[in-house]
Amino acid sequence: MTQTRYLKNLAAPDRPVDVILDTDTFNEVDDQFALSYLLRSGDRLRTLGVCAAPFLNGKVASPGEGMEKSFEEIHRILPLVGTALPVYRGSTRFLPDEKTPVESEAARFIAETAAAYSPENPLYVVAIGAVTNVASALLLDERVRENTVLVWLGGNAHHFVHNAEFNLMQDVAAARVVFGCGVPLVQLPCAGVVDRFLITEAELTHCLQGKNPLCDFLVGRVKDEMAHAAGTPWSRTIWDVTAVAWLLNDGDRFMSSSLEHSPIPEYDDRYAFDPRRHLIRYVREIHRDALATDLFKKLTE
Repeated sequence: MTQTRYLKNLAAPDRPVDVILDTDTFNEVDDQFALSYLLRSGDRLRTLGVCAAPFLNGKVASPGEGMEKSFEEIHRILPLVGTALPVYRGSTRFLPDEKTPVESEAARFIAETAAAYSPENPLYVVAIGAVTNVASALLLDERVRENTVLVWLGGNAHHFVHNAEFNLMQDVAAARVVFGCGVPLVQLPCAGVVDRFLITEAELTHCLQGKNPLCDFLVGRVKDEMAHAAGTPWSRTIWDVTAVAWLLNDGDRFMSSSLEHSPIPEYDDRYAFDPRRHLIRYVREIHRDALATDLFKKLTE
């Protein structure tokens, strides 16, 4: 790919594009919003399939169980949106190292789909969990690097005090693959940038609750997780919506960004920086109110 084409692919698309979503949907409550937002943006974003990503936290006993529960959660959401799509099981474990892919339906789907695209007509892969499936696809077929644009919500802001962020820490080897291989990468950092995309209890109740079964499901997921805060003012970060919103960001409607030299995530919760490295697109600021307005409008349609 030429440098001119590479830089063009780092700009938000200004036309309808084909998208694969890779998501650890059961991990929190924000993936459900992101998947719904993606599917309700069908005039601009043609979703080809959804991949279940592994995760490991207090909800599950293994990354494989996390992936399976995410697979099940995706299937709960699709009928509520009124959409039928192929859903692929992802990896049951994280990468063992930076050279060995983990075989899965999801990794093969991403790799085989990307083979039909080109740098001039790229496939967009939105990853909102550990980036294991995508890194495996990159390792399985070098055409993925040329023919895709990867939008990943992961890592913390480059200026933040540490880089111990959940999506990245789950699989540092996979993160190092995507930051190091030269795929056109849009990074949405969590702490220091995306954590500003908050939704309050009052907004959920006023703008979404009772509007339709999908909205009630989403509101219920959030309120269940925030039950500990009942009776006090609270808000919840809906992180993953921002990654989908990047694909709708022509004119910088929802976020501001810049080109930065790609850092390398290290295994000790920090970044290494080198100004000689290739460029990535780095999101610096979320325009919270504009994005929340569009999100609520589409979810209530």
